Amino acid sequence: MKKTLKIGSAFIGIIVGAGFASGQEVLQYFTSFGSLGTLAALVATIMFAYLGMTLTKIGSIIKTRSHKEVIYHICGRYIGIVVDAILVLTLFGVGVVMVAGAGSIFDQQFGLPAFIGSFVMTVLFILTAMLNVERVITVIGSITPFLILSIVIIGVYSLLTMEQSFTALDPIAKAQPSSLSNWFISAINYVSFNIAVGASMALVMGGAEENKKTAALGGLLGGLGIGVLILISHLAIFSKIGIVANVDMPILKIVDGISPIIGIIMSVILFGMIFNTAVSMFYAFAARFVNMQTKKGNIFIVVTGIVAFAASFVGFTNLVRHFYPFIGFLGLFLVGALIYAPFKLAKTEKQFMR
Repeated sequence: MKKTLKIGSAFIGIIVGAGFASGQEVLQYFTSFGSLGTLAALVATIMFAYLGMTLTKIGSIIKTRSHKEVIYHICGRYIGIVVDAILVLTLFGVGVVMVAGAGSIFDQQFGLPAFIGSFVMTVLFILTAMLNVERVITVIGSITPFLILSIVIIGVYSLLTMEQSFTALDPIAKAQPSSLSNWFISAINYVSFNIAVGASMALVMGGAEENKKTAALGGLLGGLGIGVLILISHLAIFSKIGIVANVDMPILKIVDGISPIIGIIMSVILFGMIFNTAVSMFYAFAARFVNMQTKKGNIFIVVTGIVAFAASFVGFTNLVRHFYPFIGFLGLFLVGALIYAPFKLAKTEKQFMR
């Protein structure tokens, strides 16, 4: 059970980065549809649970250290090339968003230039990514419980202190900019994007677990956990939509309303979740091209960090609004392959057990 929870917690940590933990993703993908955003969150929960379970189980069966061999195995030679390219683009792109998100925290919460936060994040993920995969998983998983507790507390507080009904708040929510035009498509796109984000590291985590059932259950629990956090965050932001509209970090804005001191604490937790995703993205990105824990791997990570820092100047909110939906549509190739994957698992398992 301990291993299962560790995998589940790490899976949540991979997905829950700057966009989610800040509330910006939830606002654009769910709350901007008002009450229908709640249905979208339920659809996303079901999909996350199934796909998380599938990813970690496949990783455990194949014992992979990189997403490459798994993707080509379940997608075939030609579609595999497309999905592999999408994952590589996603890993680097989302890593850049995390670096930009760290800058937004320093700017919004502390009034410091954004580039300082981005620079600090870059240095931290470079140093951490040089560790072995087991240590990376431990680092990611150890921070996640703090975020889960924080989101639950914020959700309860927001619902208990809301001044208007959801019916009254619905028009205000629907007036917010949305990443997509339809709530159902938005839910699917959001899951597709995040699976593209988390697939590589989830496969690597599964590959590090000998017991396929433990790996699968960890992915299942992680997927369900992500869904519950989406629902709680959506309701929290929905209940305070008049206050949090037009800010980079809606969740942080809600916390500031409780207490500036708690706001600082939440900033640290949020920075930790951004760090989680940045490490997992850039580690998996580098592992696709080089062997980690080698001189070549370390140089690759440093160069990646420098390029990512420069790219982060595009800005956090702009990256979430434009890059995420684009990857979400491309990620449908992977989602389709994973839905089909269980039909190939039996054959795959026999092949890798020989």
